[in-house]
Amino acid sequence: MMTLLTDVTVPTALQQRTSGRLHLHFSQTDAPSLRTKLVVTDQQPPLRVIRAFPMKDGSVLTHLHNISGGILGGDQLTLSACLGESTQVQLTSTGATRVYRHRENYQDAFQQTHFVIGKGALLEYLPDPLIPFAGARFQQQTRIELATGAGLFYWEVIAPGREAHDEIFAYDEVGLTLDIVAENSPIVLERMRLRPAQQSLTSLARMGDYRYFGTFYICKVGCVPAVWSALEQTLFTLAQQRTVPGEILWGVSTMPAHGMTVRALSMTNRAISDGFYLFWKDAKEKLYGKTAILPRKVY
Repeated sequence: MMTLLTDVTVPTALQQRTSGRLHLHFSQTDAPSLRTKLVVTDQQPPLRVIRAFPMKDGSVLTHLHNISGGILGGDQLTLSACLGESTQVQLTSTGATRVYRHRENYQDAFQQTHFVIGKGALLEYLPDPLIPFAGARFQQQTRIELATGAGLFYWEVIAPGREAHDEIFAYDEVGLTLDIVAENSPIVLERMRLRPAQQSLTSLARMGDYRYFGTFYICKVGCVPAVWSALEQTLFTLAQQRTVPGEILWGVSTMPAHGMTVRALSMTNRAISDGFYLFWKDAKEKLYGKTAILPRKVY
């Protein structure tokens, strides 16, 4: 049985500002409607959900709110969602995630995210970019578990900072951990620790002259290899077409099983977000025979 991670263990020597929680459960209504419905099982500010908006295809769109306007030093946040069998869910933020300057004598800001995607369910997790401010310290841990037939579209973009304030890689540290598990076997294990002052991100071995980087994860458990081979060729061709050296670079690779990864280095967020939509559009059409619909934003 899969269980949600609901407790965050943090050091006690330093202060924490707040401990926010948001635990969501999605299930399918009875026949004949067979629509996805949301139940909020736990909600502790600053994380909040207002409602789930039904969509024409039977899925629901849910906006994740942080009512404090961003992540502050010392914040310890937990987000989890369990998608029941055959549910279809789109999760998005209401704006960019701002990580504010670290506060002395406080723990690093921390967010733990855990999604369990049930048999035949589909999660589209499409957050806005993460913007670490100058002096920010942020740790993010994400775990996604997929059952048989489950699907995932998940993108993430990391900004260099507040460009309008000339804050380019001025944050102290950003740590990113991601585990994607399909049928109890890991297919993605990523560990990233960015410390610009100690290891320059502008070196040729890292980002060079580019400022933004993004990753798009595409998964569907149980597809035959021929499906992934055809999709890889389609997305590889798109990556070649969208690459403009000096502006944006695209790359595509297959996971050990059940999925593909698309990566980008760019001078702007807009170029990545526009490109991600095209990769998502092609992948969803080939894997699900459906059209990718960008989430409607609420503010």
